[in-house]
Amino acid sequence: MEENKGIIFDIQSYCVHDGPGCRTTCFMSGCTLKCEWCANPEGWTNKEKIMFSQTKCKHEKGCIRCEEACNNRAISFDEQQKLILNWEVCRECTTFECAKVCYNEALRVCGKHYTVTDLLKILNRDRQFWGSNGGVTFSGGDPLCQNEFLIATLKKCKESYIHTAIETSAFIDTNIFLETMKYIDFAFIDVKHMNRDRHKEKTGVYNDLILKNIETLVNSGWAGRLVLRMPVIHDFNDTQENAIETVSFMKKLGIFEINLLPFHRMGDSKWNQLGKEYGYSKEEATDEEKMSKLQDLYLDNGIACYVGSDTVF
Repeated sequence: MEENKGIIFDIQSYCVHDGPGCRTTCFMSGCTLKCEWCANPEGWTNKEKIMFSQTKCKHEKGCIRCEEACNNRAISFDEQQKLILNWEVCRECTTFECAKVCYNEALRVCGKHYTVTDLLKILNRDRQFWGSNGGVTFSGGDPLCQNEFLIATLKKCKESYIHTAIETSAFIDTNIFLETMKYIDFAFIDVKHMNRDRHKEKTGVYNDLILKNIETLVNSGWAGRLVLRMPVIHDFNDTQENAIETVSFMKKLGIFEINLLPFHRMGDSKWNQLGKEYGYSKEEATDEEKMSKLQDLYLDNGIACYVGSDTVF
């Protein structure tokens, strides 16, 4: 019987902001949301994909290996001798011949297939650095998009006494969500906006299922630790009104921890490397005064509110 395989686009060791203690974070491909500010757009699709960094390209030194290797004639050069990709063709490519001959990694394949056994080998290698309260965090993308592979991996983690955490939007069939959460010790669940129409405007989906799944999880008697997360985006969810609605939702369910994440532009270059335009390229980071006021609102309502990486976990 063939072992479950998943696609992971990054694995980072020694992470200290993705759950309790020191952790290994596995970034799994696939996401049902399409947030316009996303810092990891390479995680949207559940497949291998090509990425291109113009600054690493050595065509000016005479290199044309990628152009010669491409069987789809999707690579050309403009008048300034800058490499141009036909992204419509490149996004459908499955052989990535160009990346195989690009020794400077200007062209690279993002995403790699792993079996559960492959992943457990990495986790068991890293666990000596976790200390007493570390473990593994499954992030993305959204790991729930590969729920069969995720659950198979989580079961093996539990057998190996590995502490498990997840970063997710919880936008998935409720039964699959609850089945997955049986094997999760700590969860960050993103809440982008409390208004369903505003939520869909910037993420592509309504928030009904997300809020339902959070409520169902809380009422199920799940024994793990739940922290809501909200990226604070200017002219979207950075209002006192949205914060008050979030407080009301949390208090109704007995959730008393939230992590507010100031907006940043760290994903800008990734959008460019995927041949996409980043709509937030000129947006400034969320100012400290606004973050402080929002934090105070939560604290005044008896909710532990952590800003950015300043957390207790």
